[in-house]
Amino acid sequence: MKTCSTCLLPETHETITFDKNNNCSVCQNFTFKQENINWKKKKLQLDKIIEKFRGKYEYDCIIPFSGGKDSAWTLYYLIKNYHLKPLVISFDHGFFRPNLKENVKKLSRKLGFDMITFTPNWKVVQKLMLQSLLEKGDFCWHCHTGIFSYPMRISVEKKIPLVLWGEPSAEYTSYYDYEDIEHVDETRFNRFVNLGINAEDMYEKLNRNLDIRDLYPYSFPDKKKLLDIGSYSACLGSYIKWDVKKQVKIIEKELGWKGDAVENVPKNYTYEKIECYMQGVRDYIKYLKRGYTRPTHLSAIDLRNKRITKKKALENIKNFEGKKPHSLKIFLDFIGISENEFNKIISNHVVSPHKFKKITKLGLKMKDHQYWSKDGKMEKKVSKNIIRSWNNQNDYEFKKNKNRTVKL
Repeated sequence: MKTCSTCLLPETHETITFDKNNNCSVCQNFTFKQENINWKKKKLQLDKIIEKFRGKYEYDCIIPFSGGKDSAWTLYYLIKNYHLKPLVISFDHGFFRPNLKENVKKLSRKLGFDMITFTPNWKVVQKLMLQSLLEKGDFCWHCHTGIFSYPMRISVEKKIPLVLWGEPSAEYTSYYDYEDIEHVDETRFNRFVNLGINAEDMYEKLNRNLDIRDLYPYSFPDKKKLLDIGSYSACLGSYIKWDVKKQVKIIEKELGWKGDAVENVPKNYTYEKIECYMQGVRDYIKYLKRGYTRPTHLSAIDLRNKRITKKKALENIKNFEGKKPHSLKIFLDFIGISENEFNKIISNHVVSPHKFKKITKLGLKMKDHQYWSKDGKMEKKVSKNIIRSWNNQNDYEFKKNKNRTVKL
């Protein structure tokens, strides 16, 4: 596969393009960030936005929060530097790890804030996971959409117009660049958050075999309601220079925030994606679909920042990619399918020119693996019905390419 001459990201990376020197669009955006952005001016813009909303509502703002590095930094930065009274909103996707829960407790007691945690219906989540895996080769639709839509729904419900998020997507994709303010609005939500499937689509794809109200947490609020409250929702990283490694050192020192090992990720990146014990499965799927995964992504960031050599980056990739996570068995039980069925589904979503290849080698088991939930297995009958329905809905397409049909 073609890879970036600077950061080694492959051509299967979403949104990526290359210039005549084989530098990728993400690297070009990074260079623009380093050389062209007036961060003092951006910070003054943030000052004005915060003063516009401060003290006028029950809370100054809403901060969506998982307890991971980016949301922890966002919360710390806004409370420490602006002394805001935020309402913190956490969407429980169902897979929080023990250390993550400890981090949330530490931050809560160190910083002091009010917090709402929403946990959606598990039976609905299971169906959404399988359906989105079938549709997009990505089981995280409920997480993608819930994390971004639920805080906005609370914003409307409680009439708190200012919502401040953390890391901008411009750090790692080309959906947006640093020249613009990255507003977390319905346009962004539909552009890449919801995988091209809105809640109404999902309701139809599941043959209306659930209550439409169960999908409200995954749907973005009505635009008129957002206009009525004067909604302003944007990434903090559009106003301050984002530097993950520097920020992690600060929250570790000031808040006692603690990183964690993640399946098939080098040990020097213990700050990355520590929230979810299904992260190993998500990365594994990415490898099967696109031929690379998180070690490439993290090494690319360090290469752009000149923190590692290409030799070290290639070592990260060689030693940690292409291994099956121990969490896969738990995931398959959750959605009620076999590994063979899983492989057939993923093989339908491979991004060219990568070729699907079955993986047998296991990665390392994480120390907290024993605490990862193994209950809540979906009934085989339910999973069969979902896959059968999906096959029927796509019958015409499958007749053109019979090899894509998933058979139970």
